[in-house]
Amino acid sequence: MKREIEITSDGSRTLYVPGLDEHYHSIKGALAESRHIFIDMGLNHHSSSQLHILEIGFGTGLNAFLTLLAAEEMVKKVHYTGIELYPLEMDVLRELAYPDTINIERSEDYYRLHQAEWDKDETITPAFTLHKIKGDFTKYEFPKEFFDIIYFDAFAPEKQPEMWSQCLFDALYRSLNIGGILTTYCAKGVVRRMLQSSGFEVERLPGPPGGKREILRGIKRK
Repeated sequence: MKREIEITSDGSRTLYVPGLDEHYHSIKGALAESRHIFIDMGLNHHSSSQLHILEIGFGTGLNAFLTLLAAEEMVKKVHYTGIELYPLEMDVLRELAYPDTINIERSEDYYRLHQAEWDKDETITPAFTLHKIKGDFTKYEFPKEFFDIIYFDAFAPEKQPEMWSQCLFDALYRSLNIGGILTTYCAKGVVRRMLQSSGFEVERLPGPPGGKREILRGIKRK
């Protein structure tokens, strides 16, 4: 899959996939988008001090890196599962240079996220354990009542509709503990209705500054 690096409005970089005409992050600000949707509206919204987090689409590791840093600041322990079918090459990751923008002193931790072995737990820091799964999440059997937070960061529905199905959201709902949270950048009505059909209590929230007008957060109440 061919990818090109582009600089977004907040100075951070993202990847563009010409074959899909799709970006990995918002061109209005890759870093700002990830912080707002997944950290501010997801991680910061859960009160537990020990969390199991699932990311649908591990990609550049930006969401995982921000979570690692935030978990330390918030004195939380995180077990982080990321599912990715097409891992990125290390030279691409070094060109993205996220640690240079976020926290250059933690560069080693960022690259360790990508160097970690697949299909096993690996302790990256005392507060952050990573479990990467190389595979297609649309075919993955999610454990029931295991996760506390889900970052749903797949490519857009109009680009890869198979990644946004009712049966997948049903499975994700079952995989969450009571009080669990799912956050996503996509606020389309069809996605909101699927989340509601799965059982989520869905909130429309303001999007990141300069980016999407709205995002969605689903909560499992029962």
